[in-house]
Amino acid sequence: MTTTPSATSGIADDSAELLPIATGARTRAALRTLIRPDRGRAILGLGVLVGATAVGLLVQPLLGRIVDIVADGRPADALTLPVVLLLVVAVVQGVTTTLGLTQVARLGETVLARLREQFIERALQLPADRLERAGAGDLTARVTGDVARVAEAVRSALPEMARSVLAIVLTLGAMALLDVRFLLAALLAVPVQALTARWYVTRAVTVYADQRVANGAQQQQLLETIGGAVTVRGHRLEEQHTEKSAARSRRAVELTMRSVHLVLGFYARLHIAEYIGLAAVLVTGFFLVRDGSVSIGTATAAALYFHSLFGPVNAALVLLDDAQSAAAGLARLVGVTDLKESAVRLPHQRTGSTSEAAVTVDAVSHAYGPGRTVLHEVALTLRAGEHVALVGTSGAGKSTLARLVAGVQQPTGGTVSVAEGKTAPSVVLVTQEVHVFTGTLADDLRLARPDATDADLRTALATVHALEWAEALSEGLATVVGEGGHRLDPARAQQLALARLVLADPPVAVLDEATAEAGSAGARTLERSAEAALAGRTALVVAHRLTQAVAADRIVVLEAGRVVESGTHDELRTADGPYAALWHAWSGSRAAPHL
Repeated sequence: MTTTPSATSGIADDSAELLPIATGARTRAALRTLIRPDRGRAILGLGVLVGATAVGLLVQPLLGRIVDIVADGRPADALTLPVVLLLVVAVVQGVTTTLGLTQVARLGETVLARLREQFIERALQLPADRLERAGAGDLTARVTGDVARVAEAVRSALPEMARSVLAIVLTLGAMALLDVRFLLAALLAVPVQALTARWYVTRAVTVYADQRVANGAQQQQLLETIGGAVTVRGHRLEEQHTEKSAARSRRAVELTMRSVHLVLGFYARLHIAEYIGLAAVLVTGFFLVRDGSVSIGTATAAALYFHSLFGPVNAALVLLDDAQSAAAGLARLVGVTDLKESAVRLPHQRTGSTSEAAVTVDAVSHAYGPGRTVLHEVALTLRAGEHVALVGTSGAGKSTLARLVAGVQQPTGGTVSVAEGKTAPSVVLVTQEVHVFTGTLADDLRLARPDATDADLRTALATVHALEWAEALSEGLATVVGEGGHRLDPARAQQLALARLVLADPPVAVLDEATAEAGSAGARTLERSAEAALAGRTALVVAHRLTQAVAADRIVVLEAGRVVESGTHDELRTADGPYAALWHAWSGSRAAPHL
């Protein structure tokens, strides 16, 4: 159904596995599906535009009538009726055109909104490792540049295209009614226009598709360079990164210039078609008038009809430029929205709520690529209400296992089963990388539960020991936080995330080093907040500090992606195994905590 492009263009990294791009057939099918709920509006808008265009076609015969009146030397008052009718036509056409374009515009915006929602829904479900393989730049380019291209087409190209196509079809029909020979003369321009369109489309499809990929690669390079600026400077890699950015920018500019040359050649060919067609109609009119087959006014109307086609024909063909660009963007968006569920986040397998096991990890393995296996047939069971701490050295696979249990990533082997709960979602993950969304503190909290009252928000904040500082803010819960607002330090941002966990109230919570950003001074406070947020829940905690392991009901030790120990703190400390070695190395000169 969809195809994933290879890096044959030389734009993206060879290792990048870009998100899929839908085929033309799949894109058209998806578009029909998006429009289907608004078929009535589509039919109404099209019908009104047909009526508006048909009324507008009365202008040329009325002008021809005026020419005949003047040519026959009739009195001036004979002009009154056709002039009044011209005014009526102008008013009716203006009103109906406005109504028709309004319906088409509403249809376009509705379809665009539906597409955006589907895209965001699918994008948020993508496994983290899938995004890492594609690169953030690919997704960013789609959600910004591609959406903008499609939106621009919907707001301008779509209504104008519909109007232009109707005008072309109905005008050619009106010319046939005057005299079929006028239509045949006008059609002499069609071969040139058709060849022009074919010449343009066959080249534009590739150019615009490559251009979108190039823009994504350019954004990816900028994101990597800016995000890793400290490392780049530390290793004196400024020149290499600058050259990479420049190379990708040159590629993007090169493709842009190719599209400009295409457009210039496109216009030049269209002008030739216009000259051929108008000359043919005028010559035909000359001979028909000379033979007495038609009047001067009729020949004038035919010439005016063809002249009136310049705008719609050129607009329709020129809009191929926007259409091709938008089609390329739409295919990239549909490529994401059309991902099969198996390619997105794999839902947890559900088990009956009567089971004592809240989470069952059965022979789970996970690899980030060939030769990069980080988990090897891990088996783990979390009993309902049990708090389990994951311990191990860096790279042991702790965070990967936590993400698999949370459902953020899917295992490459084995299964993760979660007992049915009364709330949704069943599992919530809190990591050390907490994002504070721009908006009021209350709005940020309500992301976890939109129907939460202010009292609910205060209760959640009080649970994680954050109510005091929250109410001390300038406007309390109404204080704007995030980008451009009040900046929360890492510890408070983490307490905000834990308060959202309390509001979501999942039966299972996963904490992946959620207290790591607090620093030594705020560690105990944040650990108390985490303990309070986890009360009454099944919890899997990736322990950043071994004090968290001490407080857990059970400790599971990972080593090289395998479970090597499992037990309580006292059992493992006296077992003289990997945990004991970690404990002695970590505690050092510290006094053992009070148990």
